[in-house]
Amino acid sequence: TKVLRLSEPVAVTDTHEIFGAPLPEAGEFVPIETLVENADVYNGKDVLVTTRIARVCQKKGCFFLAQAGVETVRISFQDYGFFIPTDAGGKTVTLAGTFERNPLSREEAVHYAEDAGEPVPETIPAFQYTIVATGVSIPRTVAP
Repeated sequence: TKVLRLSEPVAVTDTHEIFGAPLPEAGEFVPIETLVENADVYNGKDVLVTTRIARVCQKKGCFFLAQAGVETVRISFQDYGFFIPTDAGGKTVTLAGTFERNPLSREEAVHYAEDAGEPVPETIPAFQYTIVATGVSIPRTVAP
């Protein structure tokens, strides 16, 4: 599979590439499961999260999915201003962004499933959990 890199990183270290905007230097990291379990508390709040990428959009790298127990959190990028490499699946990344819990329509669920290359779920959840990220730090794949 051809790897797409439609955005260049804004910063590169020995170990990571940062896409979007640099991450804040300080802040409390919140586990993604905590966000989902306390969605009413964190809804609309800026958060710092470290999470494993379960699946990346293979069309452009314009979103990724993270698992929080049985729930999925969809991470998109502010104003579609940047993308991540399509081969970033499975990596553990750090990101800054705004957490939201939003109603989910059947049309949106079908569209998202198609984008992710997944079958449309038989039962559409009433809500979706999202983070609109301003920046994502991804571990570099260092050639041996």
